[in-house]
Amino acid sequence: MSAVDANRGRSPRVLVTGGAGFIGSHLCERLLATSEAVVSVDNYYTGRAENIAHLRSSAKFEALTRDATEPLEVEVDQIYNLACPASPVHYQRDPVRTVQTNVLGALAVLRLAERTGATALQASTSEVYGDPERHPQTETYWGHTNPIGPRACYNEGKRCAETLFFDFHRQYAMPIKVARIFNTYGPRMALNDGRVVSNFIVQALRAQPITIHGSGEQTRSFCYVTDLVEGLARLMASPAAVTGPINLGNTGEVTIAELAEIIIRLTGSRSAIAYADQAEDDPSRRQPDIAKARRLLDWAPTTALETGLAHTIEYFDRVLRRGAATPK
Repeated sequence: MSAVDANRGRSPRVLVTGGAGFIGSHLCERLLATSEAVVSVDNYYTGRAENIAHLRSSAKFEALTRDATEPLEVEVDQIYNLACPASPVHYQRDPVRTVQTNVLGALAVLRLAERTGATALQASTSEVYGDPERHPQTETYWGHTNPIGPRACYNEGKRCAETLFFDFHRQYAMPIKVARIFNTYGPRMALNDGRVVSNFIVQALRAQPITIHGSGEQTRSFCYVTDLVEGLARLMASPAAVTGPINLGNTGEVTIAELAEIIIRLTGSRSAIAYADQAEDDPSRRQPDIAKARRLLDWAPTTALETGLAHTIEYFDRVLRRGAATPK
């Protein structure tokens, strides 16, 4: 059944690639409330079964263990393509595989959408802007990236996936959506995620030195995961003419040093701050312009940074305590 049929009074059947991942699991949870069925596809390279364990009791939920680059034989009306490692630690572990997941995964999703008539949404990234020379970043900015650097497997892979989505849209009149996701955080991030929020929280809770790479003056804008998921759902539900790309993120810009101080205070940690060399091609500033999302989706994040961090700290504290209580 096509997406057109899905809009004639029936709730849609939805596929989420990367459904057992950090963002994907929250999205599956959100979609179960409004969908006829939700199918998660994940190869568990970075996704975790425990992220979706609480969803398996629902008759509307199905979890398939499969690589997103493989052809999919499912009947769906909507597809959210979130399959790809999203932190440098994970996507640089096997950069060739990362490129394959981005490009071949996007192609597999688009071929499925072509067959079923589904609307396909690509979870792209603010990394397509690289180390931006324009601030804040608008969707019309083409970016400043290094195509041969260590982050290129992710940056350029996502840029190519966007190209495929828009070429399918132009060539086959396929309904598509492209979201450019800025730094997102929250419960279900992995302990070894390698991203700054999870790193800082885990180090603070373990009373270890908090490691800042570079001067600490580089900035990020952090969006709580449930806000981000709401933006994705609103983009999918938007009129067909709204293809994107659309920035989804929080406009509250903070320095990495400020983030470290906030986390130390919220955890009550005695951790000191240690400085290390800055990572290669690490962006100096990152802040989304979300005027387009406000106008077209009536969306803006509502969770304050300290509120979201408190929820995330509570989650990591629980995970660490559980790990400490588990016999080795």
